Amino acid sequence: MSSPNRQKKIMCIGAGYVGGPTMAVIAAQCPDYRVTVVDINESRVRAWNSESLPIYEPGLHETVKKARGRNLFFTTELDSNIRDADIIFVSVNTPTKTFGEGAGKAADLQYWEQTARKIVEASESDKIVVEKSTLPVRTARAMERILNANEKGIHFEVVSNPEFLAEGTAIADLLNPDRVLIGSHDTDSGRRACGEIVDIFAHWVSEEKIITSNIWSAELSKLTANAFLAQRISSINSISALCEKTEADISQVACAMGMDKRIGNKFLKASVGFGGSCFKKDILNLVYICEHYGLVEVARYWRSVVDINEYQEHRFFQTMVRVMFNTVAGKRIALFGFAFKADTGDTRESPAIYIARRLLEENAVVVVTDPRALDNARKDLAPYNGAVEYVSDPCTAAKGAHAIAVLTEWEEYARLDYAKIYQTMVHPSFIFDGRNILDHRRLHALGFNVFPTGKPSLKHF
Repeated sequence: MSSPNRQKKIMCIGAGYVGGPTMAVIAAQCPDYRVTVVDINESRVRAWNSESLPIYEPGLHETVKKARGRNLFFTTELDSNIRDADIIFVSVNTPTKTFGEGAGKAADLQYWEQTARKIVEASESDKIVVEKSTLPVRTARAMERILNANEKGIHFEVVSNPEFLAEGTAIADLLNPDRVLIGSHDTDSGRRACGEIVDIFAHWVSEEKIITSNIWSAELSKLTANAFLAQRISSINSISALCEKTEADISQVACAMGMDKRIGNKFLKASVGFGGSCFKKDILNLVYICEHYGLVEVARYWRSVVDINEYQEHRFFQTMVRVMFNTVAGKRIALFGFAFKADTGDTRESPAIYIARRLLEENAVVVVTDPRALDNARKDLAPYNGAVEYVSDPCTAAKGAHAIAVLTEWEEYARLDYAKIYQTMVHPSFIFDGRNILDHRRLHALGFNVFPTGKPSLKHF
């Protein structure tokens, strides 16, 4: 470890949605640490060193500018930074396996293992290795075996520090977290390593919000937190289907439930479905772990959370086709939003991908608009190249359209002049509000046929 009289060096392997913002905040809040973020993707590193960052998060640009060049650095140089680092955060991609045993559910740990072996190869001194990627419970044991099998006499202490960030509010979540969780072994070296990580966050996080646990509990806490959040979304979405059949209003039902202090009002907004890089992946990982330990009923329970989400997406698409006279072939349909949520450009597992693909399969003319996610939308819909229009202005996207589908809750969509938009559309005109952000009665008064999520439809026929 470093001597107390020199600047400690933190390194993060991976400059993605977690590694980049997390290290930027650490560097900004801890000027006594040198923070280096390494990624093998040269274009991504160039973007981090430019005025056009590779990801969008409110407050991220200002945070990076505060520390970049002072004690925050982005580079592709791996070996020398591993060698010099005292603490190494590992924030590499752990996608769901698409092949072999556990395909479709288990985490693909090949990048994580390659990173662990690279750390061993380049290291010349003892180090703390921090799991920042979301990993299956007991992954730390495998990492320790790889790291400490070295013949250099180097000791690596593995610590789990899962992230609990929400895209769109990542910087706010980092600056004012609900909690910081640090898991370590209950040994002298484990407790020392835990203390080193506690010291970093103690620069700006209050003592009562920094909690410690054993390493296995920390690993499982991340998967469980995402599973519980996704479960609430699937639960309210399942009730939204019943509301539409019975002419109940899901907003009123959610409000009544949310006022019960035993339930609370968080994550009770019905929508077209959840997306993002974590929820589905982490739940399926949890399903796989439960199956591995023979907990079939538990696995089935959590699998149902994903099943309901997929059902909600399919139900939204079916409603569009059904009410538009059972065909969308040749009809121009404007998709308002492609990011999986507002205030991010991330489209991973976005419901918009499923809706767009299904509409294209039905020979609809799909027009995508989004203030931050058009580049990612082009990548997601690349197989349909030439069949999709990408338009930055939503009013232009809606011109000549038969329908609008609101798929991301961008605030600007609620402020548009729908009276003017209605005049430019093909009539009868339809709006499918997958996020319930619009004034449905006013839209109906303007002439639209309005189909909210979990609420009675407002039609002119």
